[in-house]
Parts: sequence; C-alpha cells; structure tokens
Amino acid sequence: MKELTYIRVGDYYIPNLKLAEQLDKPIGKYGRMRQRYLKEYRPALYSSLLLSEKLYSHLLEIDEVANARMDILMPQLMKAAGATEELKAADQMKWVGLANNCRAQAEEIVLSELIFD
Repeated sequence: MKELTYIRVGDYYIPNLKLAEQLDKPIGKYGRMRQRYLKEYRPALYSSLLLSEKLYSHLLEIDEVANARMDILMPQLMKAAGATEELKAADQMKWVGLANNCRAQAEEIVLSELIFD
C-alpha cells in the first residue's frame, strides 16, 4: 500500500489524493440520466461507483449501450408502424407523427431496460 501524504491548510491536514486518469469523452444523454437516477434512488451504489473510480466508465458504457439499443429499435418500430419512405413522400405530417411515436416507444424501452434498472 502506498504511503499517504498530507498537506497543511490552515489548522487542518488534508490527504493528498489523486484520481486515476479519466477519458475525455463526454457523457451523453442516457449516461446523465443514469447518473441522476443513481444519485437519487440508489445512493449506496452511486457512492460505491464514485469512490472506486468506476462511475465515469459505467456511465459511458450505459450511454453507448442505450444509443446502440435505440439504433436497433427505431427501424423495427418504424417498420411495424408503417412509417415508410413512401408515406414520408406522400404525407409528411403523418410520417412525423408516427416517427415521434416510435421514438417515444423506443426511449421508454431503453429507459426501463437500462437506465432505471
């Protein structure tokens, strides 16, 4: 185990702690949603991940998996709803409505499977 060093700040000694190197990749929408969920509803898990320096990698992984799941679900739901390119050319407003419904359905699936689990 490494020897712990302290620095004096006023009347207090503060441990000289350094974090491991983190990736510079930003956390996306689903990673931030997962972080908020963990912080509010699973504080013990959040603290554990934070203290073990695994939180950032966990959030990145959740974000990547959620985006990949959305990319898989959207075409399937669009096909099932009948939102085709022909419909897009013929009736754009109907196509937009169907596409928005499909996105909402896909997002609900992703949230229940990955974010709030």
